[in-house]
Amino acid sequence: MSGRETLAEACEALARDFDALGDWNAQFQHLVALGRGLPDPDPDLLADANRVEGCQSQVWMDAARDRATGVVRLRAHSDAVIVRGLIAVLLRLYSGRTAREIREQPADALDRIGLADYLAPGRANGLNLMIRRIGELAAADAGEERTR
Repeated sequence: MSGRETLAEACEALARDFDALGDWNAQFQHLVALGRGLPDPDPDLLADANRVEGCQSQVWMDAARDRATGVVRLRAHSDAVIVRGLIAVLLRLYSGRTAREIREQPADALDRIGLADYLAPGRANGLNLMIRRIGELAAADAGEERTR
């Protein structure tokens, strides 16, 4: 055992963090703060090829995989602060994991956190599209780890 938490354990820890905040208003404010804490995107991330199609807001996502370790590093950005918060959660859960870990985790991993329960249908759909895109990026040959 590597001592690193599994993806399921990371979901549970994140769920506990959100549960401890209490009501949805406090959770929403935390989500917004997470989004505001993301770094500004590199201009190359904002290429049309990285756009996640079907999202209500503009969302860009890409990945680089270290061929030696299989670890996938995700980058993502959105023009909407709420979506940036969702991206922060997804990056916490999925970035830095192997492609196999990402592919083997069911798409409903975030159900325990319960964020989708409070999102408008368009935002919930966008969240599902981002999770699907992460799976696609993990499955694809993302190439050598880039220096960022």
